[in-house]
Amino acid sequence: MTQSDPFAFLNTERELANKRQAEERCQDFSDIYSKSAQQKLSEQAERCLDCGNPYCQWKCPLHNHIPNWLNLVADGKLQQAAQTMLNTNPLPEICGRVCPQDRLCEQACTLNTGFGAVTIGSIEKQISDLAIENDWYVSTTAPATGWSVAVVGSGPAGIGCAEYLARQGVKVTVYEKNPEIGGLLTFGIPGFKLEKSVLTKRRKFLESLGIEFITNTEIGKDIEFETIRSSNNAVFLGLGAYQGVDGGLINADNENNPNIIPALEYLIGVTDENHNFKMKDAVFHDLKDKQVLVFGGGDTAMDCVRTAVRQSAKSVDCVYRRTELEMPGSKREVQSAKEEGVNFQFHLQPTAIVKDGDGLKVEASHRESDETVNLSADVAIIAFGFKPNPPGWLVDIETESDGRVMTQSTSAATELSQATSIENVYVGGDMSRGADLVVTAIADGRDAAQQILMDLFSSKNA
Repeated sequence: MTQSDPFAFLNTERELANKRQAEERCQDFSDIYSKSAQQKLSEQAERCLDCGNPYCQWKCPLHNHIPNWLNLVADGKLQQAAQTMLNTNPLPEICGRVCPQDRLCEQACTLNTGFGAVTIGSIEKQISDLAIENDWYVSTTAPATGWSVAVVGSGPAGIGCAEYLARQGVKVTVYEKNPEIGGLLTFGIPGFKLEKSVLTKRRKFLESLGIEFITNTEIGKDIEFETIRSSNNAVFLGLGAYQGVDGGLINADNENNPNIIPALEYLIGVTDENHNFKMKDAVFHDLKDKQVLVFGGGDTAMDCVRTAVRQSAKSVDCVYRRTELEMPGSKREVQSAKEEGVNFQFHLQPTAIVKDGDGLKVEASHRESDETVNLSADVAIIAFGFKPNPPGWLVDIETESDGRVMTQSTSAATELSQATSIENVYVGGDMSRGADLVVTAIADGRDAAQQILMDLFSSKNA
């Protein structure tokens, strides 16, 4: 690196991309951040100390070569920087948008101790966007191996697996039950965090690697699992975790109340309505002029409260059982929600929801005073988290008591394995680890692809 200012971290303050004003951004589902000038990106990248032991890289589940591409950005070598990102991450434009950098790479940045961490996420987002817009990515692959792998589910784990295998000369077919690829990236994350055009552009590049996407196709209904298993050398499962955790709030008296809404049902329905995807089972909830309570403190809860604001809800409250500091979601998302008019109620644990006229009455326990607090609302959205729910066609697969698919060691595996109890069937992401981050799902998919290759080579040479 030919750094012109070795004291850039002192002379240049940390500066994130500008947010659109809350009054403006609450009127639409577009990205809330404006683009920075390329000169600004280089100035921010130049703040990197290029640590000998890069904590940011080790904190990243993908172990992205962050200092390397920051150095290239600082030198104005944007195309090389973008390609360096892609070498370890098949979805850098996604991670730049939805990764909680404040809990991962930026938290680990040496400068975070007082000077302000390097703005890794916003630089990654904008450089990877430029790469797609300008066709900087090179879609080269290794010579064909003659092997074929089926990937079930096109979320981050599925894409992470498919991209790596395709680059190694494997024929990859991805089966997706929805009309577009991306899984929750497309259908569960609102457009103000992740515009849907981003996945459309990424799909075009993935197809240039030879990956075939078969959408609107559900395993067990449109095609049998044994059919794809018998016609491929291996199968990777990346079906995610879609079953909501209700915290004991749903019972026989209220389970059919349309005003009690699971978080994913709400988010998927709004996305389907906004983009006219025409999903088979999507349920649209219009919260205009409604009093809305959202239970939970993670990123999904923040997606729900901010979506309700954009639907012109009368009021939106986020109810969380602990303190604000203990909220598991991104602090930046919480701050954005506050700016957009969301009210937060802390130390409240909902214990019961009952019908109250056309609305709801919620009983909650105040965790500090042990008092019972009564809340009223038109609608309650439950965003306590999610757990895997393997489909019925996986009858022979071994699972944990909580529904997570168990992983097994293989003869070629030297570390953690992504193999399942079914021969030549692998798993990754939320389906095996439980609800987690997008970046950990990508890492699982990539690790599974590496193990698939090792196992296939072992079988060939046996």
